[in-house]
Amino acid sequence: MTAIPVGRNARVGIAVAAVAALGLSVSGCGASGDESADPNGKITITVNDMPAKTDPVNRKIFLQDVAAFEKANPKIHVVPHEGQMDPQTFSTKLAGGQLENAYYVYLTDPAGIIAKHQAADITDALKDYPEAQQVKPQLRKVFQDEAGRTYGVTEGNYSMGLVYNRTLFKKAGLDPDKPPTTWDEVRADAKKIAALGKGITGYGDYSKSNTGGWHFTAEMYSRGGDVAKKQPDGTWKADFDNATGRAVLQQLHDMRWTDNSMGQRQLLEWADLLQMMGAGKLGMYLATSDNIPTIAAQYKGDPKEYGFGAIPEGKGTLAGGGGFMFNPKNSPAQTKAALAWIMFKFENPDRITMGQKRAAAHKQPVGLPEPNIWTGAAQKTKAAADKKYANQPVANYKPFSDAIGGIPLRLEPPQAQKIYAVLDTAMAKVLTEKNADIDKLLGDASKQVDALLAAQ
Repeated sequence: MTAIPVGRNARVGIAVAAVAALGLSVSGCGASGDESADPNGKITITVNDMPAKTDPVNRKIFLQDVAAFEKANPKIHVVPHEGQMDPQTFSTKLAGGQLENAYYVYLTDPAGIIAKHQAADITDALKDYPEAQQVKPQLRKVFQDEAGRTYGVTEGNYSMGLVYNRTLFKKAGLDPDKPPTTWDEVRADAKKIAALGKGITGYGDYSKSNTGGWHFTAEMYSRGGDVAKKQPDGTWKADFDNATGRAVLQQLHDMRWTDNSMGQRQLLEWADLLQMMGAGKLGMYLATSDNIPTIAAQYKGDPKEYGFGAIPEGKGTLAGGGGFMFNPKNSPAQTKAALAWIMFKFENPDRITMGQKRAAAHKQPVGLPEPNIWTGAAQKTKAAADKKYANQPVANYKPFSDAIGGIPLRLEPPQAQKIYAVLDTAMAKVLTEKNADIDKLLGDASKQVDALLAAQ
């Protein structure tokens, strides 16, 4: 879930009324078994992605939006389910009629779902929603097949950048408004920050619990490289045992062992770098912007101390997020009704401002540069709402916001978590063994990843 609840205003009532005239009212069992005949012609749809009871603020916001949608669209009843799509049970739920009419997917999922015909084609229905064209083209493309047909819509996104400590930058004689934009600059700035002493680390990186492989992938993308590459015959092969892969590991090795700017403590995983940043002991690391409010909330950091810059080199950035696809067993009326809900809740510029005002009132982060799925007029609306209701230091994120539009977004590779587990070893070795054999590490990892990809 994003912290930005958006939706459609009265215009959705007009659109759905038009849908009803085309046969929105249906009877009998629907795709999920939750749609039933109604003497008043009401259609019931099931959707997931409702926050759990352990997240009461966002759950309350979600249910408020359900009520608002149903008031604007009295012919549609929304039955929300907690959770998102589970790849382990997805096919079973689909076959058994238990899959929701609209279901949440991660951006890595649509290609496989489309290939297996496990989602409804919404191309024609989406024509009723011109605002969908204001979503970033690269995000829309994720839900399209090779013929350009569309099977889903985007809910939110994130991409990697550089979180850094502005206070430490100043102490080290660096300009906090100009974070490094190349890996050479990262290395030089990390040395200056580490030279402050007092247990301060210039640059931090991961090497455990799949996080090392995740960051290796992000660093490959930043230099224009790949981790896995699709072959002409449709199969995938590892693509990091090359000069780009060596550059990634060699830089980390040299920062760790030649410069001593990464500190002696290694084998770090996700929470470690956030904790170090919150304690004022870390200069910079790769992350997404939502790390900053997390550092403040969980590790007692001051949000004003942190900046967010573009990923160094900027030839690509690891991007993620999610969206919604639609049950292929839906009736046309179910798909139209489910799409109406998704567009109301997640893809409508008309309620961006209201959503940011409400989020701020609930003390949810407002002003982070992402999630931001918009371009054009919608992006301007979001920027204005962010400025008006921001409870985050928006100016500190300007280096990222200014650059991200020109950086290609790259999704995770197939079998991502398994690949990350393999690449953890290479990251761990160069950061814990001064004489690590980088060529051998890359070669061994490449063979293992090829085997994983061949078996998928």
